[in-house]
Amino acid sequence: MTKIKEYKLKNGDIRYMFTVYTGVNQSTGKKANTTRRGFKTQKEATIVLSRLKLDIDNKGSLPKENNILFSQVYEEWHDQHINRVEESTDDKIVSLFKNHVLPAFGNLRVRAITSHKCQTVLNEWFKEVTLNYKRWFIYTKKVLNFAVKQGYIKRNPANMVTMPLKKIEAGDKPENFYDKEELAEFMNCLDQKNKPEQFTWFRLLAFTGLRKGEALALTWQDIDFNSSTLRVNKSLGKGYHGRLYVKAPKTRASRRTLALDPITLRTLKTWRTEQRELFLSYGINTLHKGQLIFATNKNTFKSENTPRMWLLDVINANNLKPITTHGFRHTHCSALFASGATIKEVQVRLGHSDIKTTMNVYAHVTKSQNVEVVTKLASFLGF
Repeated sequence: MTKIKEYKLKNGDIRYMFTVYTGVNQSTGKKANTTRRGFKTQKEATIVLSRLKLDIDNKGSLPKENNILFSQVYEEWHDQHINRVEESTDDKIVSLFKNHVLPAFGNLRVRAITSHKCQTVLNEWFKEVTLNYKRWFIYTKKVLNFAVKQGYIKRNPANMVTMPLKKIEAGDKPENFYDKEELAEFMNCLDQKNKPEQFTWFRLLAFTGLRKGEALALTWQDIDFNSSTLRVNKSLGKGYHGRLYVKAPKTRASRRTLALDPITLRTLKTWRTEQRELFLSYGINTLHKGQLIFATNKNTFKSENTPRMWLLDVINANNLKPITTHGFRHTHCSALFASGATIKEVQVRLGHSDIKTTMNVYAHVTKSQNVEVVTKLASFLGF
């Protein structure tokens, strides 16, 4: 007798599945089974199982399910995809489908989805947003490709669409980094005496190029005060329901040891002392190896939204050029190039696995460099 089994997804949700005997494969002569999974309730699984058994009894073989909904295919696809990605990544994917893909395709039979429907939805998404429409459609194609592999449809209708051209606005895109003078102005606006944690945070980002997740996951044992180095070996991720957790770095190249300049090292030492005194007043002991460098007043992981609010407050209060938290990584990269660092040196310090990323995304140059290049060119040509 076929049993319906309960299983748990990585995010804790319960699903149901079953494996049913479908008879002897006429081509191979071997016994054949089919597995169906992703059912949200036991009743739903029971209904589908009863239909399959009836088909087998009446026809002697099991035809491929041809009335399956896109939402059901998505559940099957997600069950196997969830084991291939980080929790933080899967949380974004689930949100993407819930808010955009499933409202457009969820209630449609996959066999009834046409290229025209795919094109229409894509065009609507393109009108709504400037960038995310492409990512939404890529994941739509993934589910439909899965439907092809499972035999629910013969071809993927999403392969026949025309991708809209990226919208390019007139004028220059605002620079998301500070040059030397702008960075100095920003740092001078910080209140190091009364807000030492904020000052330490921005000093560390500007002088190391850390990703915000890498910085939020740092513990004091990652700092070697004797050798003046910082070890990057983890990052902070946001999982299901906003849960913060420590995960592996973005890539293998992200695991790296960074040299620290004397002032940044001294800033860290000062903050470590002040943090101990502050948390002691809260009744919290921070004298242990796993103590976070940046933590909430309950000594838990600090949300990335907190440093973002710090940044906005400083920018707005002092009428500074707006940049994002990630902009300090760009700032560090730009400063490295301006100081004469090679592309390879910048790649290693920023932890890029591909040097193309360094060149394409971070190859910002300062105004002084542009002037220097023109001067060198005019001097070389000599006329």
